[in-house]
Amino acid sequence: MVSKKNNATSSNKSKANAGEAAYLQSLNKEQLKRELKRRGIKTSGSKTELLQRLSHNMSAPLKRRTDSVPTSPLSSASLPENHHKANGDNNLVGMISSIDEKTRELEREERESLVLWRHPLKTLNFFCCELWINIYTYAHTLLKHRLTVFLTILVSAAFYVLYVIPGPHQQYMQAGKSEISWCLYWVGLGVLSSVGLGTGLHTFLLYLGPHIASVTLAAYECGGLNFPQPPYPDEIVCPSTVDPRWVASIWNIMSKVRVESFMWGAGTALGELPPYFMARAARLSGYDPDDEDDLAEFEELQRKKENPELLSTVDRLKLFVEKLVEKIGFFGILACASIPNPLFDLAGITCGHFLVPFWTFFGATLLGKAVIKMHIQKVFVIVAFNETLLAKAVDLLGSVPVVGPRLQQPFSAFLVKQKERLHRKGSESPSGSEGNLLSAIFEKFVVAMIIYFVVSIVNSLAQSYHKRLHSKSKKTTKKSKD
Repeated sequence: MVSKKNNATSSNKSKANAGEAAYLQSLNKEQLKRELKRRGIKTSGSKTELLQRLSHNMSAPLKRRTDSVPTSPLSSASLPENHHKANGDNNLVGMISSIDEKTRELEREERESLVLWRHPLKTLNFFCCELWINIYTYAHTLLKHRLTVFLTILVSAAFYVLYVIPGPHQQYMQAGKSEISWCLYWVGLGVLSSVGLGTGLHTFLLYLGPHIASVTLAAYECGGLNFPQPPYPDEIVCPSTVDPRWVASIWNIMSKVRVESFMWGAGTALGELPPYFMARAARLSGYDPDDEDDLAEFEELQRKKENPELLSTVDRLKLFVEKLVEKIGFFGILACASIPNPLFDLAGITCGHFLVPFWTFFGATLLGKAVIKMHIQKVFVIVAFNETLLAKAVDLLGSVPVVGPRLQQPFSAFLVKQKERLHRKGSESPSGSEGNLLSAIFEKFVVAMIIYFVVSIVNSLAQSYHKRLHSKSKKTTKKSKD
């Protein structure tokens, strides 16, 4: 009798386990993650890994949800008396889920409205709070690496002492300072161009492109590229005698601006790292609803995969980039980074989500942006500002109805002034009468872009603090309920 009871008990347990296994198989990935999170188990990995973790932890009862999931065969067969109660609980869960979604949407709208031109005082207050938190966090991180910080300070102090003490080494120190500061300047501009923080500062159009254009114009006007240094690179003056090794040619112009272009491209590669690290951290730590705003574009694209008819042309291009990066790896990333690609942020998020190794992602990005793409951009600017093509472009400008003749005269005057400046002696300073309408407009445009970039940083940090506050309140509420 006892053995029959034991056999019946074990048979019931196996049926129960089979029913629970079937129920788990019917859940989608997000539902499995929620179940794992409820049990305090790691939520990262593929669906197979999530099912394996749940199968090893069957002691905690499953929390059933109503996200269009079929009911477990076990529960429908063994608990008919609780059917109506389960339906009531499911409806309640659905109502709570709907309320949570509406609350999240209201929070998102409130966060997006937190900008300087709508709520200036509140935005500045939140910006200062978030800035202080970031400073404190980075300082705390530095304290964890005391040895590295100490060695860095020691090396910096040694270089400073060598820089201050007079001696024959000063010529090398000055040359090194000039080169390092010049490289860091372009790296910083490259980072600002792609790092984001609300919007990128288009430093190629504002700084690197004009620099390459000015060198190109000077090369064809002077006949050579061995500009006196100083004042180059701050000012360009035609050399008194042309070095045969530096005659005006496309290859020599590319060589002249190679360092600036490479450093700017390296800076843009560094600026692509935040989306990669954000997506990688989200994948390793499991999906968190608070990350939805940061990864909204990627998550939305994953949902649209299931309904190809809803995909727009841009969505199809994004999916093409994602598949290219996911399937080809290093060479896919290299291909995306080697062309002017406004969708490359998505490539960084994709690499982080699929846990592509850091050096694979960064190496391909650096090679593509700093070497291949920069050579393409340099050739384009050099060819576009060839003296012959530029003269034709100014002539064609005059044929534009109404505004053409009015624009042609300032452009022609600007080119004449630039050529006059190139032929002045190195000891002469540029005269104050050289400014014209075009240079004044460009200067104001640069200032406006920088102001807009700073404002976007303030808005972005203020919105981050708003999100931090709501995340903290949600965690406090959850702990109080538990």
